[in-house]
This record gives sequence, C-alpha cells and structure tokens, in this order.
Amino acid sequence: QVQLVESGGGLVQPGGSLRISCAASGFTFSSYIIMWYRQAPGKERELVAGITWAGGSTNYADSVKGRFTVSRDNAKNTVYLQMNSLKPEDTAVYYCNAHHLLDGTNYWGQGTQVTVSS
Repeated sequence: QVQLVESGGGLVQPGGSLRISCAASGFTFSSYIIMWYRQAPGKERELVAGITWAGGSTNYADSVKGRFTVSRDNAKNTVYLQMNSLKPEDTAVYYCNAHHLLDGTNYWGQGTQVTVSS
C-alpha cells in the first residue's frame, strides 16, 4: 500500500527548531520529487519546500528561505524538513507530497501539526 506518513510535529517556542519527517512506502521513492506543503487554518495550502530525486536541488518559499532545510535519504525512503528560527506564522499542518513529473502522480501524507507559540 502506498503510504506517506509525516511525523515530528509539535509545539515549539518562537525561535526554536523542529525537524519533521515523511516516511514513504509502497512506491519507488527515488523516482519522485518531494514537496512539503503547509496549511494554516482558513488558508489555502502553501508550497514550502521541494527537493529533487537524489536531493541535488532544493527550493523554498521566500517566507522560509534561510530557515528551513529539506533533505532526503532514499535508502530510508524518508524526507526531512529541518525548521529553524521558527515564527508563529509557521504554525500550520505540514504535508508531504510525492510527485512523479512524467505522469503527474501525486501521493499525500496525512499531515503533522506544527505550532509555534509562547
């Protein structure tokens, strides 16, 4: 069964750090680019970061650039999002998306809640 399972979310104070993970199974992980999205209450889902097949290229939303780092370990079928210098506006449910560029296939995880608050 195809699965993407996010984990590692939680409550953190402003300025703190958190690393969330996305564990994949049931498909050829290395054939998919991985993107992290987030969705805050009442807002549309926002693209946060992306990483290519072997991790050679990454890109980030301007709002997180310099603070967040996306990485992947294809041997573990896992992608990570290291979040530093967290701000209250980073509060959202974070979702992992695996995207196959050739056929447009998308797999989504269930999301993990990140709350940045004092």
